[in-house]
Amino acid sequence: MKRNILVFLIAASLTAGAQPVTIDQVVQLALQKNYDIRLSQNSAALAINDSRFSIGVFLPNLNATGAYTRNLIDARTQLFNDSIINRPGANFSNMNSSLQMVWTIFDGTRMFATRKRLREAEELGALNARNQMVNTTASVIATYYGIVRQKQQLKAIQEQTSVSEERVKLAERKLQVGTGGKPELLQAKVDLNAFKTAALQQVTLIQQLKDQLNSLLGMGLPDAYEVSDTIPINLDITLPLILENVENMNTALLAARKSIQVAEQSVRESRAGRSPIVNLNAALTYNRREDELQANPFSTKSSRNQGYNYGLSVTLPIMNGMNVNRLIGQSKINLERQRIAYDQQLTIVTAGIRIAYTSYENAIKVLQIEEENILLARENVNIALEGFRRGITTFIELRTAQQSLADAYNRLIAARFNAKISETELLRLQGTLIQ
Repeated sequence: MKRNILVFLIAASLTAGAQPVTIDQVVQLALQKNYDIRLSQNSAALAINDSRFSIGVFLPNLNATGAYTRNLIDARTQLFNDSIINRPGANFSNMNSSLQMVWTIFDGTRMFATRKRLREAEELGALNARNQMVNTTASVIATYYGIVRQKQQLKAIQEQTSVSEERVKLAERKLQVGTGGKPELLQAKVDLNAFKTAALQQVTLIQQLKDQLNSLLGMGLPDAYEVSDTIPINLDITLPLILENVENMNTALLAARKSIQVAEQSVRESRAGRSPIVNLNAALTYNRREDELQANPFSTKSSRNQGYNYGLSVTLPIMNGMNVNRLIGQSKINLERQRIAYDQQLTIVTAGIRIAYTSYENAIKVLQIEEENILLARENVNIALEGFRRGITTFIELRTAQQSLADAYNRLIAARFNAKISETELLRLQGTLIQ
């Protein structure tokens, strides 16, 4: 019981009242609550809103205006016959209103290019949001299995602690019967304390990783939760399978291609600046005037006018300081930039797949070796412990066997984690990490 007290305390601190969560639950929660994903979805919503009202580029502009003014003045008028007309407090008022319509019926297809650009921008926003979801999911998976890795490391430390406690007991017994030396006992206790310290540090590291994972999930997990104990690895991934159709599945490449299409519509919009603009104009007008000020017997006391007008207007750009050429040049440069960016992204994705696959392939090979090696190392420690009890194995040989077991655990756990990270990266680059 004494030998296992530390192990029990550590296990209790990790699992007491903890709610188990699976990787699927964690990913689902991340897609709902991760702040980066929510911000990218908000940006996509802006593009959706613009595209929703893009039909407005084909509709006329209709404006209503109205005004009413009233004046109160004192007037004194002297005529040529020297007669004088005094009108103190004379009123006159004027009211006018109009309904005007301007409908662009031709602008060099700019309106069609604008609507197409807004629709492409909507799809680009959705692709950027999905790309953020994929990248965040990869981070969540890496952090989740990082916790699993450290849990496995803690179990390895607990096993090493048990071996060190057994070493201490055997060293004390040998010292009591006179077949061992005190340095052996002291070194065994030093090694035991080192494993106890490593276990406590491991508990701290696990909790830090749990808090880091929870922050990726918008603090959607409870304060106490527990992850799984294993790291599942897909052993059937092949390089041709990952590279197959990657240009039509990788979200970053799809977004880069969509950026090219948006830039192409911007070029169309700029070129439309060279075309004439034909507007259909129409208006309804109403005007009424009331005037109490009589300048002469023939002055107008009141008037009212109403009617409508319509017609066409044509605007032909001739010279505007080369501004249209400047805008077209900028649009073409941006289009070329987006094409270069796509080629660059394709290179990055292809190279990333090959690098990740090499890492994945090597990690699988190392994992197969280390899974066999850990069995040998455990057996070697058991043999060394039994030999140490009988006095056949020296203290140095036992300590060397124990260190070999620790190293074997470190390599095995690292190989599992590296294989999982490489697998996740391959699926991320392929575009199939989330469905």
